[in-house]
Amino acid sequence: MPLPVLSLEQMRQWEKDTWASGQTEAEVIRRVGRAVANCALGLTQPSDLILILAGKGHNGDDARCARDHLPERRVDVLDVGDPQGDLPKLETLLSLKPALVIDGLFGIGLNRPLSSPWVTLIDRVNATGLKVLAVDVPSGLDITTGQPQGAAIRALVTLTVGAPKAGLLSNSAWDYVGRLEVANDVGLAPNLPQSELQWTLPQDFATFPPPRAVAGHKGTYGHLSIIAGSLGYHGAGVLTARGAQRAQPGLITLYALEPVYHVIASQLQAVMVSPWRAETKPADNRTAILMGPGLAAEDVPDQIKLLVAELWHRFAGPLIVDASALAWIPPEPPEQPGIRVITPHPGEAARMLSCQTKEVQSDRLEALRNLSRRFSNTYVVLKGHQTLIGRSTGPVFVNSSGNPHLAQGGSGDVLSGYLAGLLAQRTLQSDSLLTLRYGVWQHGASADALQNTRPNWVVEDLVSHLGVERS
Repeated sequence: MPLPVLSLEQMRQWEKDTWASGQTEAEVIRRVGRAVANCALGLTQPSDLILILAGKGHNGDDARCARDHLPERRVDVLDVGDPQGDLPKLETLLSLKPALVIDGLFGIGLNRPLSSPWVTLIDRVNATGLKVLAVDVPSGLDITTGQPQGAAIRALVTLTVGAPKAGLLSNSAWDYVGRLEVANDVGLAPNLPQSELQWTLPQDFATFPPPRAVAGHKGTYGHLSIIAGSLGYHGAGVLTARGAQRAQPGLITLYALEPVYHVIASQLQAVMVSPWRAETKPADNRTAILMGPGLAAEDVPDQIKLLVAELWHRFAGPLIVDASALAWIPPEPPEQPGIRVITPHPGEAARMLSCQTKEVQSDRLEALRNLSRRFSNTYVVLKGHQTLIGRSTGPVFVNSSGNPHLAQGGSGDVLSGYLAGLLAQRTLQSDSLLTLRYGVWQHGASADALQNTRPNWVVEDLVSHLGVERS
């Protein structure tokens, strides 16, 4: 199940409940140390040197405990109590060029600006450009606001303990946190606090999607219609269709504008491609419709824009709206109770909310809620780092997969196609939120798998790998 995103107060109460249950701090520290070591092993190679920086508190204890679980690694531990006096020792150890620095200087209890010697020490670590694994929180980062307290460690990976803390998800914290991972099996009490924001775990999809029926046929798995692709943007139509194919709906029909019809049709085989004309309307028997990718040309007909509004009102099935078509949906409630999904990136979300992108990024949860409210409680997939999925009420889920290499043209087209291909299948429409979460997670997990094996991958590689990475 997903994990709640906690405030500092909730985390402290969870710890108190754990100690009251009879669990010992020593046992939790032992488990955290092992989790830190496992993460460090994944970031290093045999015979690599690992430098552990340990402070006076439990965060330092967690980091020190990792030492006993790092086989085939050389490990140095620097206990830092006096940052000014210990700086020469740090310089000596940094000169050895460790493959990884484990940061256990400060934990979540830091609530005041760092003194000048601490700022100097942290800045020195950052200046090396070495890989850093932060334990629970990058040292120096305020866990509530996500702001550095004068300075903060810039981590490649932050392994937070128990559950994510709200400050780690703020956009001001992203450059310090790096990739956020969670050590959730460390012996804390099972009664987790509640939160409207939920962190997705790979095991959330252990039994999803369900197995296909033995006697299933094309009709069983739906017929998706896509309206995508215009002059100068034909690739978006191709990538969207290929992303949809990876979800394996029964049939896919793509309507492309006439100037790009031939170039799109020549690149697709199993997808049925038709030229879009003014009288074109997807048949009512379609089980899902996707509109928007690659419809950015200046001469996109007004009929397409009107069709988006019409389908928003009357189509009974899932309607997924992406890219340029986001500007054409009406704020009025749909006449039919079908599933509605919008997939904006932060810039598109800002335009839809008549605000600045930085306002969206400063409070992504509120931006998602506002978008959903403005457009009749639609599902919103607010793309970007730690993509959010949810509606105006109820839980909102933070996606935990993906990496910066998804920032390539066409990546969003693949995602919208994949989501639409999943929602075209009636068996996956009953829990559309879970289906959207799964699609977003798969998209990111596929990028992570590619990055681990082929760092120069391109979006076409993402299409071929989509859906291979399973929980």
